[in-house]
Amino acid sequence: MKPQTSSPTSNVTPIKRNSPGVPTSFEVIHSCGHANTHDLSGRSADQRAGYARWLAARQCTDCWRADHQADAASTAEWLAAKRAAEQAAAEDWATQFDMPPLEGPEKILGWGERTRHQLVTRAYTALVTEGTWDEADWAQLEEQVRLLTRAGWWVDQREAEGTDLPELLEAADDRDRPTENPFR
Repeated sequence: MKPQTSSPTSNVTPIKRNSPGVPTSFEVIHSCGHANTHDLSGRSADQRAGYARWLAARQCTDCWRADHQADAASTAEWLAAKRAAEQAAAEDWATQFDMPPLEGPEKILGWGERTRHQLVTRAYTALVTEGTWDEADWAQLEEQVRLLTRAGWWVDQREAEGTDLPELLEAADDRDRPTENPFR
């Protein structure tokens, strides 16, 4: 008697056999309820049935795409709202602390402003609030921050620690500081 290749309740049915007898195509009923025929001839014979069972536990391609496109839309919406809030906070901060506008390509100006705000805020927290700096030390550093107006420089420093800001400001070169006039 020949052994049964699949259980009677399985969502996988072999439909095409290769000669000597190992199925190459499987009718799979996916977890979403849709049935698809999958050609698994590209897989080795001993992996086909297991892969077909794995497919049965997953959504079909169309359902998977639909779910992920909906997720992508909601993620894009969330990201746009987050960026808008960050941009508003950066603009308010720049106005409050008399920071000059950044220069550079239009498409990275907002990113540079957000990054400058976030890095300087992290630096203040690390050096003054939690550290040993006083307001006079911070005022000197803040003046150095005002001199760096190239948006690309700020974007390049986006992952820096707040405690690294003094060293990063010293390492900046003349193309990052278009003017050294402290009176702007």
